Amino acid sequence: MSGGAKGRRREQWRSLPREKKILATVYTILRYSVILVLIAQFFNGDFESVFLCVLTLILFLIPNFIEQRLHIDVPDTLEVIILLFIYAAEILGEIRSFYTIFPYWDTVLHTLNGFLCAAIGFSLVDILNRNSKLTSFSLSPAYMAVVAFCFSMTVGVLWEFFECAMDHFFFLDMQKDTVVNTVSSVMLDPDGLNRRVIIRDIADVIVVHSDGAQQALGLGGYLDIGLLDTMKDLFVNFIGAVVFSVIGYVYVKERGKGRFARRFIPRVMETSDPDAP
Repeated sequence: MSGGAKGRRREQWRSLPREKKILATVYTILRYSVILVLIAQFFNGDFESVFLCVLTLILFLIPNFIEQRLHIDVPDTLEVIILLFIYAAEILGEIRSFYTIFPYWDTVLHTLNGFLCAAIGFSLVDILNRNSKLTSFSLSPAYMAVVAFCFSMTVGVLWEFFECAMDHFFFLDMQKDTVVNTVSSVMLDPDGLNRRVIIRDIADVIVVHSDGAQQALGLGGYLDIGLLDTMKDLFVNFIGAVVFSVIGYVYVKERGKGRFARRFIPRVMETSDPDAP
């Protein structure tokens, strides 16, 4: 590359807004990090992780695809969050085992997922609400916030359905289990009636195999198969959805003038829009 070309690139870089520089830096660091992990896992013979790396690189292209093909401006702040979310879920969570190393890693990601899905749901309605062809179509801020919340929770429920299916048919254990020390169930009633039988202070569980062999699990309690994890994920998804719904409500209430909310809400690119690229 000639010195003149390098100089022009430096000038272009200096002229970029601060948010664009941050986005470009984050994208470059994450992309090369994924490529390095992909090469390492290929030589380790872990082709499942190689597939996850390829999937991550493809997912990184989604914001740019939306902007180029659908002409929807994804705010730089939102795009950075999306990139970090994908990297944290696929590379750190799955390949680097952060889901098991850090107990709250999955909780944080599900909270963030609720926030991001609410942003997507809100933007879909906001784009429709701002369509000049639908002059008679106008939604209240509260209604749009409710739609964003419901969209996020629906996506969260569908994801839990997916995790449950993967665990049931392929034994992937996507719904991480929880050790509990108290069980309350009507199935334990010796009379077969609808009366709860409570077992407290469970210290261990013994598994009896079909051949009569017994195995003590040594877990320190009863192993709950995914139910508590699902409820926890949906609850933190609820928190993330509520947070963004409030942001979206304020955004519409201020007629789109809120600078903070605009960092998270995709909009249709318009030549008359001073923020459009």
